Amino acid sequence: MKSWKRAIITLALVLPLFVLAACGKSSSSTSKNTTVKVGIMSTDKEIWTDIQSRLKKQGVTIKLVQFTDYNQPNQALEDGDIQLNAFQHHNFLDNWNKKHNTKIVDIGATYIGPMRAYSNKIKSLKDVKAGDKISLPNDPSNEGRALQLLAQNGLLTLKKGVASPTIRDITENKLNLKFTELDAAQTARSLDDVAVAVVNNDIAAAANLKPANAIAVEKITKQSKPWVNFIAAKSAKDKNNATYKKIVKAYQTKRTAELLKKVYKGSTLPAWNYKF
Repeated sequence: MKSWKRAIITLALVLPLFVLAACGKSSSSTSKNTTVKVGIMSTDKEIWTDIQSRLKKQGVTIKLVQFTDYNQPNQALEDGDIQLNAFQHHNFLDNWNKKHNTKIVDIGATYIGPMRAYSNKIKSLKDVKAGDKISLPNDPSNEGRALQLLAQNGLLTLKKGVASPTIRDITENKLNLKFTELDAAQTARSLDDVAVAVVNNDIAAAANLKPANAIAVEKITKQSKPWVNFIAAKSAKDKNNATYKKIVKAYQTKRTAELLKKVYKGSTLPAWNYKF
């Protein structure tokens, strides 16, 4: 009887250890097979495919969800269809959060891409004539950037103190220029219909517009910080997610910087160490 009691006691003591070991193994297995859906613009696929490959060795599986316009990635993030996205700058997100009552946050800088003006008809903004048509992206933040680029080049004057101006904030338009507000993805396609199109860098890359052919380039200064792009998550608590931190770390590398230069043909700069 005593031997039976000893056996039962021993089993009672050992069994929890087996259970704990099994749980530990299961947890480890789960951590080695973490899957994260990341929403990106299609032009960033080559960059993220490389990050995807590197992270797989660290036990993180990235599933890329590609978008072609700016209206979908934040909604997909909010709806839970993706866990992260990487396509926007701070000014765009600030406007989005206010308009949609969301709390999407930046968890790590990616790049900054100066906005450029392109034309199939003229070689310089100095050649713009009275009554010419100019196309602009119609979302609040990028329309403001486009107008500021035109103002920097003397084509118009904007109301002072407005962070994201619209065409309603133009105080002087001596050439009586006509502005066409389009979805950002459509600006490059409008080149045959307007004298000048102001185009975001990723849209320009998708349309195979060469940065060297731009007739004007946005200046990067200390005031350019709102235009830094980043990886975004749904809420502030996600900043402490260990897997998301791995993704940010994998992005912010020399390897990614080299890919940015290649994919965007030198038009885009790594922002994580940029000195503004």
